[in-house]
Formats: sequence, structure tokens, C-alpha cells
Amino acid sequence: MRKTKLALLVTAAIAVFATAATAATAAAPIRIEASHLSHDVKVLSSDEFEGRAPNSAGETKTVAYLTEQFIQAGLQPGGDLKDGKRGWTQDVPLGRFEIKGPVTLSFSDGKKAQTLTQGEEIAVRAAMTGAKSVEFKDAPLVFVGYGVTAPERKWDDFKGVDLKGKLAVVLINDPDFETGKGEFGGKAMTYYGRWTYKFEEMARRGALGTIIVHETAPASYGWATVKNSNTNVMYDIVRKNPTEAHAPVEGWMQRDLAKTLFTRAGLDFDKLKTQAQGRGFKPVELKGVTLSGRYGVDAQVITSKNVVALREGSERPGEYVIYSGHWDHLGIGLPDAKGDKIYNGAVDNATGIAALLELARVYAAAPAPKRSVVFLAVTAEEKGLLGSEYYASNPVYPLAKTVGVINMDALSPYGTTRDFTISGNAKVDLLDQLVAKAKTYKVSYAPDPKPEAGHFFRSDHFPFAKQGVPAISFGSGETWNKGGAAAGKAAEESYVTNNYHQPSDEWKAEWTFEGMQRDLEILYSLGHDLAESKSWPNWGKASEFRAARDKSAAERN
Repeated sequence: MRKTKLALLVTAAIAVFATAATAATAAAPIRIEASHLSHDVKVLSSDEFEGRAPNSAGETKTVAYLTEQFIQAGLQPGGDLKDGKRGWTQDVPLGRFEIKGPVTLSFSDGKKAQTLTQGEEIAVRAAMTGAKSVEFKDAPLVFVGYGVTAPERKWDDFKGVDLKGKLAVVLINDPDFETGKGEFGGKAMTYYGRWTYKFEEMARRGALGTIIVHETAPASYGWATVKNSNTNVMYDIVRKNPTEAHAPVEGWMQRDLAKTLFTRAGLDFDKLKTQAQGRGFKPVELKGVTLSGRYGVDAQVITSKNVVALREGSERPGEYVIYSGHWDHLGIGLPDAKGDKIYNGAVDNATGIAALLELARVYAAAPAPKRSVVFLAVTAEEKGLLGSEYYASNPVYPLAKTVGVINMDALSPYGTTRDFTISGNAKVDLLDQLVAKAKTYKVSYAPDPKPEAGHFFRSDHFPFAKQGVPAISFGSGETWNKGGAAAGKAAEESYVTNNYHQPSDEWKAEWTFEGMQRDLEILYSLGHDLAESKSWPNWGKASEFRAARDKSAAERN
């Protein structure tokens, strides 16, 4: 009896010691290495990787590098199944469209024709309809305001106008942008303000095409970004009926050109722009002014790759927390003033991928969490969130069993901040948990400083949100510990003006990565909590994404 009792006491003591040891191991502080972040950004944004364009030598090198880093970390392949085994990638079939040969563009006011230069006054994209060429002569122009059809707001900019055979001239952003108040929620951009919506809406209406008027403030970026993003190779998901989503002509023009065209038609651009801010606006044809164009298009289907790694859960491996970021950038494009043609994409988004790799290393080195953790590096974000859109439509792991998505895009390589932000101002439990976690690091949440820029619709969390999966895209704060808000804002504005989507977005030796180091500790802690818990975050009750999540509730019970 005494021996049995003693044995039980010893066994209990051993169990307590083992539990304490396990808890100590699990609670051991993780170490994010700033040197790793710097190295990965330097490698991925080097000229050797040629700007990491999909379907290029840069993609091959990028996929190989990511795969090797995941292998070295000790993770499992998490991609497509082949012969019963998972590989490191998910195939992403994409349509590839590139303008071939000269681009001829001109406008006429009935008296004389004026030649336009591709990339200067105007930037047209390669047609994504499958057509091998685009040719239009003396196409009429119709100003359709902001190009919005929103029945729930009793808003219709078209008033029954027939756009067949015509080019729609449309303003960027929402009708509320200029005044900050109205039917579209003020400054914060709705999806109606995104250029993707405007292209899609004109295609639905059978227009020959859409020409968006570029203005820096409502677009949230300068003309250089428009030019560089629209005059190189374009990609899209493979569609059965591409003309339902794309008109033959899609492009942008400078505000100065728009004003010239309106003046030649006897119209006042600024006056009509003001009218377009009201529900009573009616489309206006630019009488006597037409646009002509001709260019060839190389259209083909290619296969790009999402890279997927897995840290399998110890108790509930069929439930998943996803960290994501896009590996691609713009590749090789038009040269800048210095003749540089490689769009290296250091901040956008070698930083997010470096973060993904470092988090993978930390998870691999720590005890396995109860739920599985997926590390997803997606392709073709710069072409319209195509890699994440494909994954969300063809998930490797069921979305109903996906706890949440933490996306990382264009993080700050500088020092620490007193705050953080996310893309947009979504109402989601995931944000509440992140806010609470950041507080333990004495870091506060700063709502998206530019909701009018529509960042919520511009990062890879958005395709998951549309499917109902709780998802956020983390953003570095602007209030620096050294220099305050002024320094942070100046750095952000300088980047957007001088580097964003330009060849000058290159790794710099003076970057400390201290801010990313601290922020990744927060994101690790958030993801680890999710992976250890049994809870399922959701969208706020008023969120447009709540219904989609609730539909799959039975699969989580």
C-alpha cells in the first residue's frame, strides 16, 4: 500500500515536472532575426531575380529560393497532391497578355488628329479578351461620371445610356471622395471606387472600353505607378467567357488629356466632375471628339505557382491558420530616367515574403501547435490578386476549417513604431485579437490612415474575405519611436512618390528591420494563440462577409 502510494506520488511529480517543462518550452521567447529579414529581402529584390514576374526566369528562381528556405526550416510541403504526396507548390493557370509591336493611339476633334504616346498621356493595357489585336477608329467618348451602379444606394450613373461601340470615360474612386460625405460612406473607398470594378462594369454593359481619368489624390498614387502597372505584361485568371469581365479596351489617361478632350468637345471637365458627385448626374457624350487605336496582343495560357509550406498541428491538424504574402512584382518593364528596367520590389513585397520565411523558421523550431499552420506565398498579386483569388476558389485546405488569414504586404524596413494598422477598417474578431495582443507590446492600433485609397481591396486577404474567411492584411505603423508621426508619414509619402512600382524599390544597407522584427513577434503570438485555441473568429454582425462565413458553420461543429 505504501509502495503504491509512493509510486503514485512519484508519477504525479514527474507529470507535473513534464507539464511545467512543456509549458516552459512553449512559453520560451521566440527570436525573430533582423539579419534574416535583411538577407531575404536583399536576395529576393536583387537584379538576379529580375523583378520576380510570373512566368519568367525570376519566378523560377523565386520559387526555388522559397522552397529551399522552407526545407531548411524543417517544414513539410503543403501544396498540390501528386501520386498521394504533397508538393511545395500549387499550380495557378493564368491568361498572359502582352502588347506586341507599336502602339498607335490618337484623338480627333473633327478638325485634326493628335497622336498620343503610350505611357505618357495615356496607358492602355493588353486586351484580356483573348483577341490577337485591338483596332478601333473614331470611337465615340461618353463621360459616365464615376461609373457606378449601386441599387442599394439608389445610385445609377448610366441612366440607360447605350455604350456599345463606345469608350466610357470614368473618374477614379467614389462620388464621395471630393466632399468626404454622401451615399458612399465619406472618404473611405467602397469597392465601387476601385478601378477593377469600373473595368468590370463597363464590360458588363458591352462598352468598347473604359478609359479612367487619373488624378493622384483619388487614385492614391502618381502617374508613374499607373504607367508601370498597365503598360507591361498583364495576367488574369482563366475565364470561360473573358468578355464578361473585360472589354477590348482598358486604360487610363492623364487628367490634362481629359481636360483637353472635354474642352475640344465644348465641355467643362471640372464642372461635370462636380455634377458626377450627385445622384442626378446623367452621362454626357464628348460630341465631335473620338479616339482611335491599333496594337497587337500576344495571348496565351501559362501556369504560375503559389508556394505552400505546412507546420502540421499536433492535435487538430485538419484546422488551419494561414500566413500569406505575395512573392511577385512587376519584372522587367519600361526604363526609368536612369535606364533601369528591373522592378526589384524590395518593400513591395520582398519584405512580406521575408516575414513569411522568418515566421516559418520560428514555427518549425518551436513545438508543434495544436492546429496546423500554413505558409502561403502567392503569385500575381500585382496583376489583380490572382494567386490568392485562385487559392480561395481552389483551396488546398478547406476554407470552412481555415481559422483565419494573416497577410503581410509591403512592411516597413525601418525602426520600431508605436502603432500598427491594417488595410481598410474591417469589423472582424481577428482585428480585435490583434489589437489586444499588440497592447501587451505597448503598441496601439491606428485605423487605416487612407481609407480612401481602398487598400482593403488591394491585398491578398481580400479574396479570402469574399469567401467568408476572417482575414486581415497587416501594415506597419507610421508613428515612429524615433521621429514620431512626422518622420513616419514623410517616409511613407517618399516611398509612394519615388519608389512604389518603380525600379528604385531596391534593398538599402541602412535598413535596420527593427520594426519588422518587433511586429513579427506580435504576429507570431497572434497566430500561435489561434493555432492553440479551439475558437473560430468571425466577421462583425454588420459585415458583408459574415453571411458567407456563417454558411459553413456546421462544418466547424
